[in-house]
Amino acid sequence: MFGKPPSGCVVYDNFDSMEREDGVQQPLPSEQVMSEVHLGCPPNHSGPHLSHFTISLPPRYENSTLRGNIDAVEDISISASTMLDLDEDGDLILTRRKKSPSHHLVLTIQHNITSSIPRVGLQVWRAELVLTDFVLHVMSTSSDFDKVVALELGAGTGLVGILLARVAKTVFITDHGDEVLENCEKNVDLNAEIFHGKASVHVRELDWKNSWPPQEENTAPSKGRYCWTQSEIEELKKASLLLAADVIYSDDLTDAFFSILKKLMLDNPEKVLYLAMEKRYNFTLDDLDVVANGYSHFRSYLITEQDDAGCKQLDGASKPLFVGEQIDLRYIPCYVLNYNRGDDVELWKIKLNHRALF
Repeated sequence: MFGKPPSGCVVYDNFDSMEREDGVQQPLPSEQVMSEVHLGCPPNHSGPHLSHFTISLPPRYENSTLRGNIDAVEDISISASTMLDLDEDGDLILTRRKKSPSHHLVLTIQHNITSSIPRVGLQVWRAELVLTDFVLHVMSTSSDFDKVVALELGAGTGLVGILLARVAKTVFITDHGDEVLENCEKNVDLNAEIFHGKASVHVRELDWKNSWPPQEENTAPSKGRYCWTQSEIEELKKASLLLAADVIYSDDLTDAFFSILKKLMLDNPEKVLYLAMEKRYNFTLDDLDVVANGYSHFRSYLITEQDDAGCKQLDGASKPLFVGEQIDLRYIPCYVLNYNRGDDVELWKIKLNHRALF
């Protein structure tokens, strides 16, 4: 997985251990990390774990066929013509009005509770849940995501792309490494019943450090089940929506991320990326302080619309290649239940800066 960070999580080293249910301390391999989302999961569980994420469906879905297997319970009332039932003492038995259930959707996600840093895509991270909230909010308040072709970058468990498949035409869920991709594919299979009937969902490998698009000789089925076909590459050019969560951590990966983003957006300059990220704070000797260096590097790639309007005199080479707009999370309801957003997660809308291209 690209970019899922060790900060903002519980970190274990050679001297740490996890307590089993019987109270015995169980040592962990070195450099294991645990997302805060997984606190409360069985601490002695070392392999894949199934979690059920409950999502409160907003009003649009309460009267929609997209609710899947969720059925509303009709109110039951008694009329004068209804046959009355009496108990053994002759008292009237009243038929009580049944409460309508709260409409919700449950996603089953397989994930690891801990992982090494290179395999953190096997876990669920807080920004992934924030992006899930945002996607569901757009799906419930507009038709902007209906029938789109979409790409999720650094998808990890695939939760966001899986939810989007309720309305999208095609969703490409991408990451790097067979173990992460196999786990993601498992989650697609576990939740396939919630997809829009005609939706196509593809789990594909996308290494940000490799060339794009891949060479034709690398798109043959013999190269592996996560390789792209030529028809898929052509369809991806039509994509209007890109999604990513918690992919900003190291400067090297941030550079690779924006490099592949440029290539993808040049295919269709109207593409929009929605990126959720958590600021990563670390103590540095250079600053002698706790700073968000990774965040500063991320922001160096962006110019806001206000900044762009104020520096028209600069030539294209002097301007960042992307325009960013931060989305106020106070206006995005929490549809995913039982998690804490914290104060350091941000959501950005990012587009290609056309002024910088010329």
